[in-house]
Amino acid sequence: MKRLEYTVQFVTPAFLGNAFQQGQWRTPPFKALLRQWWRVVKARECDYDHSRLREAEGCLFGHAWLKDQSGKQWAMQSRIRLRLAEWRGGRMQQWQNDPPVFHKEVGISGRKIGSHLYLGYGPLTFKRHKGTGLKQTPAIDANEAIGFNLGVTAQDESDLQRTLQFIHWFGTLGGRSRNGWGSVSLESLNQQNGFNLAPTDSILSGKAIQELLKFSRPLADCLQLDWPHAIGTSNERLLLWKSRFHFDSWSQAMQELARIKIAFRTKLDAPVGKAGDRHILAYPVTNHKVNGWLENGRDTNRLANQLRFKVVQDKNNKYWCLAFHLPCGLPEMLQEKLGPNKISTDDQLRVWNKVHGILDKEMKRIQGTQEGRP
Repeated sequence: MKRLEYTVQFVTPAFLGNAFQQGQWRTPPFKALLRQWWRVVKARECDYDHSRLREAEGCLFGHAWLKDQSGKQWAMQSRIRLRLAEWRGGRMQQWQNDPPVFHKEVGISGRKIGSHLYLGYGPLTFKRHKGTGLKQTPAIDANEAIGFNLGVTAQDESDLQRTLQFIHWFGTLGGRSRNGWGSVSLESLNQQNGFNLAPTDSILSGKAIQELLKFSRPLADCLQLDWPHAIGTSNERLLLWKSRFHFDSWSQAMQELARIKIAFRTKLDAPVGKAGDRHILAYPVTNHKVNGWLENGRDTNRLANQLRFKVVQDKNNKYWCLAFHLPCGLPEMLQEKLGPNKISTDDQLRVWNKVHGILDKEMKRIQGTQEGRP
């Protein structure tokens, strides 16, 4: 078994709660992150068949299924050994400044709100006379780092190296991580053993685009499945954007992501009582419930964000915002609850194309280059 050694660091604060909702370095979330990006790496090889992918995943990560396809008892230990140097608590006890962003739908004619609170509501809360604060202390602060070791077999090494590369480029962990919180950075400590992570600059410059295209799929095809399995493409271009400018701090980068998210969400209708365009992005939507998705008057159904954010640092330690789309269709369970008012795939495609058009204006689409030169 080969041992891959890394330092893992958070670029933005992470809300990685334990059983008491206190921020703590723990291995289960990292194993879940490995699974998430391993699926993207392996999905095409399994012809995007969730049954084949699930079986391959169980064989690699271990499972406790009672029966196999022939009805026999079947369980398997993981072929991966994952270890953090220690399970320690986070070091952030108090939230600092929350830079404002304008939201036109707040109040009568719009007003400024906390950008961090907007992207992190839940782990973050508003405290009277104090402003934005942590709902539960501690959290894991930006720049906290720890040793991360992965034991892999020779047969799995190639797939897991690709998976770790994707995590370095796109991985986020913890509460509200799809909004950019808990942005992960990896640094290899055993480059001499044959594997060196490509830097985030290779994404920002476009040098990595050809590699990413191997794990991409056209948007319309992605919407035929209800689980994230590839980075989407539109007109043969990846659905991948970076901010138009770099920033001096993670706080400023998160402020920019809040501005961008408000920009595309407020351009979509969200009628009260029935499903509208904005409900396709994620659900629930504050003050815009869908009657068919209520259970005894409560919002118990969930639709996770497909359009994800991350904050990365370049070689000069400047911060950049990334946005990328892992598209999938609206789950059939939610569709059935809409009755005759189901949202067609064409409507989903229309909404996402509109969102992508807004991102093309607010950010910069990352495109391929020759030898990494724009």
